[in-house]
Amino acid sequence: MKHLLITTFIAWAFMASAQDYKADDVLGIWFNEEKDAKIEVYKENNHYFGKIIWLDEPIDPETGKPKLDDENPDEALQSRPVMGLLLVKDFVYDGDGVWEDGEIYDPKSGNTYSCYMKMETVDKLKVRGFIGISWIGRTTYWTRTTN
Repeated sequence: MKHLLITTFIAWAFMASAQDYKADDVLGIWFNEEKDAKIEVYKENNHYFGKIIWLDEPIDPETGKPKLDDENPDEALQSRPVMGLLLVKDFVYDGDGVWEDGEIYDPKSGNTYSCYMKMETVDKLKVRGFIGISWIGRTTYWTRTTN
């Protein structure tokens, strides 16, 4: 019985600490899952945004110029560089380790999705893009980096 009580207490303490995130814990620089881009998450007017600040291959090998947002369905935006591109926007913190009500743009496909982000650990961020309901979508994991 004593062993069960100790195990239960340890599990409870772990779950409580896992949910002890603050709104600004998402701020910083994150590698995408493929580690071919870094995204800086920042805050403006109590909303959270993220822009691409580094690319593994920032230059298009065919043109020798910076990679462009050429998959964007809006022709007027296809000439903007991917570097510096706003990738995630308008997230609000729900107080439970989750940032929600935002959008994520995928420059590889040109699509924009509803999105939420959830801290898995202090250095691992679950990013879930979806259409309609969150059950229909794709999850990727970002890893915190220092620069």
